[in-house]
Order: sequence, then structure tokens, then C-alpha cells
Amino acid sequence: MDINSDSLVKEKLAFPVAWQAIGWGMVCLVVYLTLTPKPPVVPGFLGWDKAQHFVAYAGLMWWYRQAFSKHLGWIVFMVVLGVGLECIQGLTDYRFFDYYDMVANTIGVALGIILAATPLGQVLSFVDRTVDSYHHG
Repeated sequence: MDINSDSLVKEKLAFPVAWQAIGWGMVCLVVYLTLTPKPPVVPGFLGWDKAQHFVAYAGLMWWYRQAFSKHLGWIVFMVVLGVGLECIQGLTDYRFFDYYDMVANTIGVALGIILAATPLGQVLSFVDRTVDSYHHG
């Protein structure tokens, strides 16, 4: 069996489709927040635009490393998503293109990979087992 296959994820998680659907929902939320003319105003540290990019892409990559197979394709997808959405922003008359946003997105992807390699990378597995035990318990 290929260690990078989605079938391995399905064997490890009781509810892979649900976790993957949440992951796609997260991607849709990032797309919406990136392209909406009036994104919500966030107070504190997360009010800083670069922090929003960094946290969003770290969270996406952290989630995807747990819910999907761990192959290079997802990393490339996240980086291309960040670069592509930034380019699309530059085509609008209400958002702005910014190279530093691309950098923040990419650093976020790297942090998500790192976090997923720590004990925090077991959070989804723990939640999955807990939900499964209630479901079958």
C-alpha cells in the first residue's frame, strides 16, 4: 500500500469524508474572504492583514495534512491558491495585489506542515476517535 494514498487516510479516520468536506469548506471561506469587497474587520493581532494570511494558510495546511493524504500535491495546491487569489485580487477594483501577502500565505503553509508534524497533528485523529466512540458507544 502506498503510504501517501487517500486510502490510508480513510483507514486511519472513521469520518474522512466529513473532515475533508470541512477542509473544502475552509478553502471556500478563504476564497470568499480573499475576494469579498468588504471583508470583516478583525480586532487585535489578527487585524493585521499579514497575520490573517499567515494564520489562514497555516490552518488550511495543518487541517489538510491530517484529513487528506500527505503528498506534495496539497502543498503545491495551497501555495498556488495563495498566489492565484492574490493575482485575482489585483484584477479587481476593490482589492489590491501584494507580494507580501503571497509570502505570508507561503510561510503559513510551511508552518501548517510543521504543526502537523508535532503532536498538534494528531488533533483531528483524536476528535475522530472521540466522535466514533460516541457514534458506536
